[in-house]
Amino acid sequence: MENDKAVVASSIRKEYNIGGTIVEALKGVDLTIYAGEFVSIRGPSGAGKTTLLNIIGGLDKPTSGEIKVLGHDLSKYDELFLATFRCTNIGYVFQSYNLISTLTTKENLAFPMQLAGWDDDRIERKTEELLQLVGLTNRADHFPSQLSGGEQQRAAFARALANDPLVFLADEPTGNLDLDTGLKIIEILGSLKKKKTVVVVTHDERVTRLADRALAMVDGKIVL
Repeated sequence: MENDKAVVASSIRKEYNIGGTIVEALKGVDLTIYAGEFVSIRGPSGAGKTTLLNIIGGLDKPTSGEIKVLGHDLSKYDELFLATFRCTNIGYVFQSYNLISTLTTKENLAFPMQLAGWDDDRIERKTEELLQLVGLTNRADHFPSQLSGGEQQRAAFARALANDPLVFLADEPTGNLDLDTGLKIIEILGSLKKKKTVVVVTHDERVTRLADRALAMVDGKIVL
């Protein structure tokens, strides 16, 4: 990885065709994030924050420009490669949690490890470790519908950490959480500093204070 650059975005543009109208979500974003750096991104709704996070995470491709993550230009690979790359290198906490409704908390956490081909004993050990980390040991056998919003968020965090990813992404991880759960999420984020490359979209000043660098986006561009 060149000079320990974990993420390099060069002239990233992203357009969507919505009902025949072209909408520019990103307008030439340049960004370099170094390995082990914690970066926060803030900005108004529609600024392009989630789109940028999705492109860094290999969930979406830019319309033009280059996105290199851990030395790989993700815009050049097919979905099979990207799926494997995400499973082994990227942890992503979505705003909507995206837990699998038909799996228990424990099964949701185990799922990415199963995809990565871990053996059962290793999965069991890691799952128990993650449940303890996020305080959900007593909710291991509950389905997402039986969990509160805060519990689902903690489960989503645990799942994102399951394969020990090098890059950890989170989209508004403390939004709409009660005080205690928000503090727990901030504690977990703080524990990742210097251990992983962390990129967090957030309006929470408590999270921003954790960051090595705080960026702002407006109208598809990084302005700070």
